[in-house]
Amino acid sequence: MAFAEHDDQVLNDVSTVLWRERQLLELLVFKLDEEQLLLSAGRARWVNHASREVEIVFEELRAAGLLRAVEVEAAAARLGLASFPGLSSLSEAAPEPWRSIFARHRQAFLQLTSEVRDLSERNRHLLAEGRDAAREARSSLMGEGAPLPQTGTAS
Repeated sequence: MAFAEHDDQVLNDVSTVLWRERQLLELLVFKLDEEQLLLSAGRARWVNHASREVEIVFEELRAAGLLRAVEVEAAAARLGLASFPGLSSLSEAAPEPWRSIFARHRQAFLQLTSEVRDLSERNRHLLAEGRDAAREARSSLMGEGAPLPQTGTAS
């Protein structure tokens, strides 16, 4: 099957969307790292702001994922693939240089999603520790769990 210039443009469109997703994933890694630094430093005042920024990047990633689905579907049709192939399948079916480009995108996604997963898990752990410490401090201040004072009467 001959590969036309229009087909090349379809694959270029997929790569452009993948680049955007990679940039967003890198931004997400940065925002999660920033959140972790705030949590580790006990800077609770800014944690909500950092968490909101993480949510914003997640929203942008969802939108980019929808655009990628549309572009990948167009490329799959051109390459004779089933609907919504994975990046690995797309890479295997594409001619060079797209095969190598998509393979590099895939490798970058694997690495970045691993970083996101690790940072998210660490941040959840730090948030839980902070929540527990706040509960303990509140209990201590409120006198909860402290022994009641003796009234001085003997039984």
